Amino acid sequence: MKVGFVNIFGKPNAGKSTLLNALMEEKLAIVSSKVQTTRHRIKGILTEKDYQIVFSDTPGIIEPKYKLHEKMMDAVKHSLEDADVALLIVDVNEDLVECDAIFSSLKLKVPAIVVINKIDRASQEKIKAAVNFFSDKSYCKKTITISASSGINKKKFIKEILDFLPEGEPFFDTDEITDLQTRFLAAELIREKIFELFGDEIPYQTTVMVNEFKEKTTLIKISADIIVQRESQKAIILGEGGKMIKKLGTESRKSIEEFLQQKVFLELFVKVREKWRDNDTWLKEYGYH
Repeated sequence: MKVGFVNIFGKPNAGKSTLLNALMEEKLAIVSSKVQTTRHRIKGILTEKDYQIVFSDTPGIIEPKYKLHEKMMDAVKHSLEDADVALLIVDVNEDLVECDAIFSSLKLKVPAIVVINKIDRASQEKIKAAVNFFSDKSYCKKTITISASSGINKKKFIKEILDFLPEGEPFFDTDEITDLQTRFLAAELIREKIFELFGDEIPYQTTVMVNEFKEKTTLIKISADIIVQRESQKAIILGEGGKMIKKLGTESRKSIEEFLQQKVFLELFVKVREKWRDNDTWLKEYGYH
C-alpha cells in the first residue's frame, strides 16, 4: 500500500484550498477570492484499497507582518518537515520568476510536483511557457496542468503522485477524512461567510472562536464569538439594527447544516480584543499555536 503526506504550498490565492477540496470531493478548506483566507494547516485523508494519501492545505507563503502571520508561516514550516511529496501550486497568470524564488527558498528535501493552475484563464502559449519554465528547475520532478475550480481528473492526478510515495501502513482509519474537530470546521465556515459578506479590512482583522458545540437529539447547538480589533469593526459586523450579524448568522447556519447534514441552532456574539493578531495569549486561545 502506498502511504504518505502530500503537502500543498504556494502563494496566496494560487488555488491550494480549491485543489484540496477537489481531491477530497468534500469541502474541508474554506475558499474566497480574497488572499490569505487559509490560516491553519488543513488535512484531508484520502484512502483507497491501494493507497492512503494525507493531503495538507497550507497558508499562502507571505512575509510576516505580525504574530498571526508568523503562526501561519510556522504551519508552512511544519508541513515542509513531514512532507513525502510537495505539490507546488502556481497560478499560470502570476509572475513565474517570483513563484520560482518562493519555491527555491523552501529548500525542499522531497520530490516536488509543480501544479500549474487556472489554465482555463490562459492561452495555450502561456500554459506551455509555464510548463517549460518549471520543468527546468532542480526541485521540479514533474509538472501537471489543471483548473482546480473547473474540476480535475482525480484518478490521473493521484496516479502522478503515487510514483513518489513510499509503501507502508496507513496512518488513519479508512473512514476518516480529516483529523480536524467538527467545531473547528464550523468556525471556519463562519469565517468564510465573513470573507464573503464584508469588505477587505474586516475579514483580516477577525477570527472566530466556537465556545459551545452541543449535539442534541434534533439539532446541534453552536455558540461562537466573532473577535474583532476595534469597536468600529464590531459596529460593521453588527450592522444597522443588527441587520448584518443576522445575515451572517443565517448564511453561516445554512453552510454548517449543509456540511454536517443536520439541523443547527447558531448563536453569534461579537467581542473586541485590541491587537489580538499580535498577542500571544489571544492567539493561543483562538487556536493559533
